[in-house]
Amino acid sequence: MDIPAIGDAEELSCDVLVIGGGTAGTMAALTAAERGARVLLLEKAHVRHSGALAMGMDGVNNAVVPGRAEPDDYVAEITRANDGVVDQSTVRQTATRGFAMVQRLESYGVKFEKDEHGEYAVRQVHRSGSYVLPMPEGKDVKKVLYRQLRRREMRERIRIENRVMPVRVLTSPEDGRAIGAAAFNTRTGAFVTVRAGAVILATGPCGRLGLPASGYLYGTYENPTNAGDGYAMAYHAGAALTGIECFQINPLIKDYNGPACAYVANPFGGYQVNRHGERFVDSDYWSGQMMAEFAAELASDRGPVYLKLSHLPEESVASLESILHTTERPTRGTFHAGRGHDYRTHDIEMHISEIGLCGGHSASGVRVDDHARTTVPRLYAAGDLASVPHNYMIGAFVFGDLAGADASRYTAYEGTLPAGQLAAAHELIYRPLRNPDGPPQPQVEYKLRRFVNDYVAPPKTGAKLSLAVAAFDRMTGEIAEMGARTAHELMRCAEVSFIRDCAEMAARSSLARTESRWGLYHERLDHPERDDTGWLHHLDLRKSASGAMEFTARPVEPYLVPVDGFAPAGGPERHLGAVDLVPVATAGPREAAPAGRPQVTPVPVAAPGAGSAPGASPRILELLALAEESPGLAALTPYLDDPDPAVRAAAVAALGETVPAGAGPALAARLADAAPVVRAAAAAALRELVEVLPGGPELGAGLRAALAVPDPGVRCAVLEVLRALRLGDAELYAAALADADPEVRIHAVRALVSVDAVAALAAAAADPAREVRVAVAKGLASVHAPAPAPLDPLLADPDPLVRGAALAGLARAGCPDGYARTAVAALADAAWQVRAGAAAGLSAAAAEVAVPALARTLADANADVRKAAVLALLAHRNSAEAQAALATAVSDPDADVRAYAGRAA
Repeated sequence: MDIPAIGDAEELSCDVLVIGGGTAGTMAALTAAERGARVLLLEKAHVRHSGALAMGMDGVNNAVVPGRAEPDDYVAEITRANDGVVDQSTVRQTATRGFAMVQRLESYGVKFEKDEHGEYAVRQVHRSGSYVLPMPEGKDVKKVLYRQLRRREMRERIRIENRVMPVRVLTSPEDGRAIGAAAFNTRTGAFVTVRAGAVILATGPCGRLGLPASGYLYGTYENPTNAGDGYAMAYHAGAALTGIECFQINPLIKDYNGPACAYVANPFGGYQVNRHGERFVDSDYWSGQMMAEFAAELASDRGPVYLKLSHLPEESVASLESILHTTERPTRGTFHAGRGHDYRTHDIEMHISEIGLCGGHSASGVRVDDHARTTVPRLYAAGDLASVPHNYMIGAFVFGDLAGADASRYTAYEGTLPAGQLAAAHELIYRPLRNPDGPPQPQVEYKLRRFVNDYVAPPKTGAKLSLAVAAFDRMTGEIAEMGARTAHELMRCAEVSFIRDCAEMAARSSLARTESRWGLYHERLDHPERDDTGWLHHLDLRKSASGAMEFTARPVEPYLVPVDGFAPAGGPERHLGAVDLVPVATAGPREAAPAGRPQVTPVPVAAPGAGSAPGASPRILELLALAEESPGLAALTPYLDDPDPAVRAAAVAALGETVPAGAGPALAARLADAAPVVRAAAAAALRELVEVLPGGPELGAGLRAALAVPDPGVRCAVLEVLRALRLGDAELYAAALADADPEVRIHAVRALVSVDAVAALAAAAADPAREVRVAVAKGLASVHAPAPAPLDPLLADPDPLVRGAALAGLARAGCPDGYARTAVAALADAAWQVRAGAAAGLSAAAAEVAVPALARTLADANADVRKAAVLALLAHRNSAEAQAALATAVSDPDADVRAYAGRAA
């Protein structure tokens, strides 16, 4: 292709420019538009399926739901996880605004798991605090957000330009404020300039920094399209970045670029173990210290490390498969199947991911205040790009909202765009076209990222980091010589320049912080101790006027929430300037004799609606074009009645995406479609939209009629939607207990819990299916006024899983004297599940009966039974005998038991 002239650039204008159409960017655009700003959203891919949310999300890590967690506890938790180096004012924004964001997302149609009474089903995964909120339909989050962007009132204020990639933020030569961006079209190669009143960077983390162990360039833990674009743009615009030495490193599946999802498996009973089946992680899951323990175990003779699932019952394994194989990374099931592995027979081998930069999962990013403002006026950063430690998805939405609200105050820049900055951006974009036979991008990028692994990945030393800086300096010339022939290749070449910038930032920042902190994230072998006296500081970097990378040590501000072990005093910043490299040209002094070494003391599931190849019918193409215009139900009805089931399925998908008036009854009618693919699509759409559909009588009638459909998947969906919308009653749900399918009967049990139908639930205690009886046991303990008597037949059930669930139910239903004796006797049961349930039930018994029995149970051979005993003893912690028993458990060989026992102190 030809190099376009700067004067031929397409110029765009807006009040608020949002760069990146993922989690934070979408929310920033919506909020700014709602406040009256003209918004331009630039996305180098396509907003409908871009960013880390592209394949959905299986849960929220940091939901501070009232009644289940307190904002101050969450702020303290994140402060401890980040070894004290935290701006608590930013973390507190997520803590205090996160729940309102959950509700806002629900109003859009994002579905969070709720119990039978409509309360959020928050899980305790970490040892302190309950923050994990599952998302059963999380695969559709991005689709829901895109639907909001395409609403008619939003389309009038938000202009979306897909396939346009910014490379530089433009700043005013007079006052340095952000005034726009320089970009290019990744399909046509056209040069694009933007003038704006404010700029919001929401480009995600630098996930393509280290090289995965698999060797695949794009097989990264994070979304591989996140190449550090925003980090580099912020740096070259003059903004301060902070915490860049604090890397993101995660546990993942060996040879597969996906998380092992221990936090998903934990509520089902899964956990991390070494090859002997021992839990070994003493720290909590929030921190780099956990990764240090993980790495040490992996390197020892106790490795490999596994996510243990093979001990779980079939019901739990099936539930985990339905979550893990359909959301975030749907190829996961195919990967395991290709190896002949099954969760029932094989535990999942785990490994350590490559390094990356990410505020959302560690702490590295563009420095922002509590309104997402950077140190450059009118430049904002949100999401994984911004340095708000462990902010995750909800934090990205919160800071996108904050950025959009603050930026909406400004109107488009009307001056002349700076010619020098445009020329430099133009050169960065198009120089590979002048050298089409130069080194190809994949080879240069592979070499660059191999240096990252060799010299920057922890454990770190000054010598290795200095070699890294030298290597990255050399590679500046090699990157300038890369060749390209197409606009797509230009995009990849520009990304390599961003990766190089991030690699240098990571190496120089790691050199500047002369201590070890955050466990594996910043482990300096030549500075092995944590130094709170000298380094309870943020390490900020910025580009100096001369173009050098310089550093400032910024003291942590006094906390809003006190945290034991840390006492920041604030104070003045310490200017460090450019970091000094360690001499590495020779091994020791050139003319010295060999020195003696000193002695050192060692220390595949198809998407709903799929059924034919894309484009199999011209009607589908018509429908896709129509869906972009947010049509009414009348316009979609001919497609819903089309003789081709593929067209009908696509029409159902469009109906679920656009949600016109009358969508609910129309979807309910499709539950009786003759084609399974259409019924599945309608059931999935109703589940997805349950938070936004009006629960009127017409929808209720359609759902009730669908209970007669022979498809059990339809009947399950109907009961779930009836329960969520409060459109059913005890008589209707009780009738479903006679259904031939056990899964339908389980949904009927959950529905009966939602209306507190204890008598009907108790009648189901004789169900022939074990999994239904387990659901009944849990359900009887979940009604608003649980009592132990209805659990009687289940306490004597022949199946140990049912008895265990019933005994555990006593913790909520009450455990008076007779039941306490039953639970004490059950502590000797041969099945560990029964013993664990009995221990849990004794948390509600009188201390004089429960505590001695639980103290004896701390010697049980099964670690999960001992863990249940410790948790029950915590309920009796006012007893001196319970305190004494817990004190013995702090030396238990199991890490979980030790950690929970330690909480008694």
